[in-house]
Amino acid sequence: MKKIILLFSILFMFTNTAYGAGPENIAAKSAILVEMETGRVLWGDDFKEPMSVASTTKIMTALLTIERGKLEEEVTVSRNASMAPKVRLGIKEGEVYTLKDLLYPIMLESSNDVAVAIAEHIGGSVEGFAILMNERAKQIGAENTYFVTPNGLDKGGNHSCAYDLAIITIEALKNEKFMDLINTNDYRFSEVNNKRSFQVSNKNRLLKEYQGAIGVKTGFTNLAGNCFVGAAKRDEITLISVVLASGWGSAGKQRKWTDTKNILNYGFENFTKQKVIDKNMLTEKVIVSSSWEKEVTAIIKMDGYAVMEEEEKQGLKVQTQIKTSVQAPVKKGDILGEIWIETSTGEELFRTQLIAEKDINKKTFTLAVQRLINIWLNGEFKGIINSDI
Repeated sequence: MKKIILLFSILFMFTNTAYGAGPENIAAKSAILVEMETGRVLWGDDFKEPMSVASTTKIMTALLTIERGKLEEEVTVSRNASMAPKVRLGIKEGEVYTLKDLLYPIMLESSNDVAVAIAEHIGGSVEGFAILMNERAKQIGAENTYFVTPNGLDKGGNHSCAYDLAIITIEALKNEKFMDLINTNDYRFSEVNNKRSFQVSNKNRLLKEYQGAIGVKTGFTNLAGNCFVGAAKRDEITLISVVLASGWGSAGKQRKWTDTKNILNYGFENFTKQKVIDKNMLTEKVIVSSSWEKEVTAIIKMDGYAVMEEEEKQGLKVQTQIKTSVQAPVKKGDILGEIWIETSTGEELFRTQLIAEKDINKKTFTLAVQRLINIWLNGEFKGIINSDI
């Protein structure tokens, strides 16, 4: 263990500098910056405060639709869906559309009527779809989220928080169809019976105004104010920013973009991806019983990386937990323990397993006979009575 600590002392020897205070001039009442690969929170302000989140709700609506629906299915518009308030596409009762086509007006133009039509198709009703939304949110780990509507309108206490929206977005961005959807600039489609056609255009300004932008969703209601979930990728890092209640009126509408860019800029300027575990840096021996081989070597399963500030390197700590002994047989790759990296404040950055380097056979009568044969063939009978067979 001493050699590991020494290695990290050499790798991470920096002057003691205070960590950055975070992005400046953020108007949002609640905000967060998260790294996608690990889900690490890089910065945040009141990010677990339950709030109205407006149409950022539709991230879950779209993800659930892609996961549970067959995109070539036909959706018949109900009277209830056709009467949804603005923003709306203007679909009419009795019209028929494919599920795939309806995803685009939801995510590109935030059509509330289309969100209701999809919810009724997938969940049987808006209420049924909300149950599915909440079940999926809990699976993802969104504990401060309660969905009532598929479109995020101020109704029935529909709410989430910046942190929950970030981890829901991480889950959504893992889905290729969702990624294709949110990065579409324009989309044209028709009602199945070709009575009417539509063209929708992406209202996400970040896609055109920010290097590496990949989405995700705007939102506004009178209660929620201007909200935005944004994501961008540069080099090997994907960052997700959530801003809630960035303001109201024309100033607030602009402010959500400014807040998002300031937060993302802070992330890309201050954080880099660093190797924190080298799979070749540690070998430990674990005692093996019921075998001719008395021990097995434990090795690190994989290299580990973390997104961090330069100043954080100084306080990194290596922690290990490993078995003292195991019973044969042991298979190559069997888990013998764990190794993880923590910051000076105890935040875990990366964890992986310690595994057996090779197979270790158990003593059996057949193997004992084979061992005797090998000894005889190699002319090693001298002292055989005292050998451990």
